[in-house]
Amino acid sequence: MSRTLRLDAVLVQAVIAGALSFSHLHDLAEAAGQDGWKAWAYPISVDLLLVAAWRRMRTHADNRAAWYWFVIALAASLGANIATAGLLDLGNVPAWLRILVAGWPALAFLGGTLLAHTPAPEPAAPTAASLAAPDPEPAPDVTVERAPEPAPELPAAPASPAAAAPATVPAVAVPPALLDHARKVADTHHATTGARIDSDTLRARLGVPAPLADAINAQLV
Repeated sequence: MSRTLRLDAVLVQAVIAGALSFSHLHDLAEAAGQDGWKAWAYPISVDLLLVAAWRRMRTHADNRAAWYWFVIALAASLGANIATAGLLDLGNVPAWLRILVAGWPALAFLGGTLLAHTPAPEPAAPTAASLAAPDPEPAPDVTVERAPEPAPELPAAPASPAAAAPATVPAVAVPPALLDHARKVADTHHATTGARIDSDTLRARLGVPAPLADAINAQLV
């Protein structure tokens, strides 16, 4: 509803402005010696030039010429409004204004013709590079898998005497009293955790070196 009211207000304002400007242009042309139907033709000529310039500005990207003729037609309309507002004696119009009014039809015809028949700027011509044949599509990369080459056989290194003979672990003597105490610790650990005690836990509980703990744990099996 508000959109309709706003549109109607704009139309009413346009009708009022057009009617007043039309009347002022007629009065000025008549005061400048253009009587009869000629005085009525002047406002029509000014309005048509305004419409032609406005349409050119709306439909073409390069609208410098359209702005030029739009300003000329707008100056003619505003000039008539100001001249008929009491600032000019319509009973004694100066000669330069009579010349402008008399020359307006030719000027308006020139502007309307240029606006209506000036072609739109053509797009830039394609360059030689753009007309060149497109590059062919690149061939797809083909990867040929090769069977891995067998590694060269290396001569076997001679076995050292130390590596050939199994290492012998020197026996560690475990005192019987220490073995009995370790057995009690292992039984308590098994009853508490449900798992057999390991050498690291046994070494921590007894405070003995690792070889001795390993020897004790081997005898607890």
